[in-house]
Amino acid sequence: MPRRTATMLASTLMLIALLCAGVFIKVPYSELSPGPTVNTLGDHGGEPVLQISGRKTYPTSGHLNMTTVRVTSADFRMNLVEAVYGWLAHDAKIVPHDTLYPDGKTEEQSTQENAEEFSQSQESAKVAALKELHVPVQSWVIVSTVVKDSPAEGRLHAGDVIKDVDGTAVKAPDDVAKLVTRHKPGEKVVFTIVPAKEQAAAEKANKPATKTEKITITTRQSDDDGAQRAIVGIAAGTDHTFPFTIDIKLADVGGPSAGLMFALGIYDKLTPGSLTGGKFVAGTGTIDDDGKVGPIGGIEMKTVGARDKGAQYFLTPADNCAAAAKDTPSGLTLIKVNTIDDALGALKDLREGKTSDLPKCTKS
Repeated sequence: MPRRTATMLASTLMLIALLCAGVFIKVPYSELSPGPTVNTLGDHGGEPVLQISGRKTYPTSGHLNMTTVRVTSADFRMNLVEAVYGWLAHDAKIVPHDTLYPDGKTEEQSTQENAEEFSQSQESAKVAALKELHVPVQSWVIVSTVVKDSPAEGRLHAGDVIKDVDGTAVKAPDDVAKLVTRHKPGEKVVFTIVPAKEQAAAEKANKPATKTEKITITTRQSDDDGAQRAIVGIAAGTDHTFPFTIDIKLADVGGPSAGLMFALGIYDKLTPGSLTGGKFVAGTGTIDDDGKVGPIGGIEMKTVGARDKGAQYFLTPADNCAAAAKDTPSGLTLIKVNTIDDALGALKDLREGKTSDLPKCTKS
């Protein structure tokens, strides 16, 4: 056999062997890719995404699209070939598996956590939008979750309203932890609560809850990676009562990153005229009750997904701007926002054709 032919044959066999090895070699990585993008002003699955009753709404136009990212499942084990392909692809991002599923988090746990974050983001979006419209919203601090085998288990329950801790009124979720950690582990802390069932009955009757209970719990020392402190084993959150009904109908979506776009969609439907001026605007970002916009993960994949669907402008959390600007899809303008007020101001500039005034994202 000629040397040239033998060399080519050996090289081909070597390449085949490497490819085969690459298929069987598993690597600790996961993949992000662009997910669905949905117009919050439109329909999804045959019904409006935003459904408002008990309050006058107005026709609108254009797009205010929320964006998503697809991720490989917790039990998916990527091989070397898939990882290399993802690293080279423009519409995919390869990240360490533990970034998405830390501490061995299962698919079920991740889905549950995303569902809870999505639900909370909807509530905050409603509150932020109504605050912009100066519509009063009643709010109170509740027990959001109770940790299994903690001192609070069986004593406090999800949905209980926390009125005070040791006689000090609670006005925000962070107040609860601050008041509990004033104690040393082993000391007693007294919660004044409205039981969840009592609160639910009062809301149904459209009356304030009057029945309270005092619950005494003995604290224990924390066992996480943070500073040692006294804990009771609950997470506090916020619940609200709205003066009219706002339903967000969007299944199979999780996480908190659609908060900003939901808030803008609600605002648009409750005000005359079109917020976008008929333009195709997409975006992302968490939002809190006060309208502050927070960063999200997978920004590069969200901009790609938005542009693929036809978006011209992308509302980008300020903390994500630098990463998003490194590889902005052609034809997409990134607009920097810190708050819902920033977003509303930018949309006003778009309607008026003042594109040079837009606060755009830069690489540095």
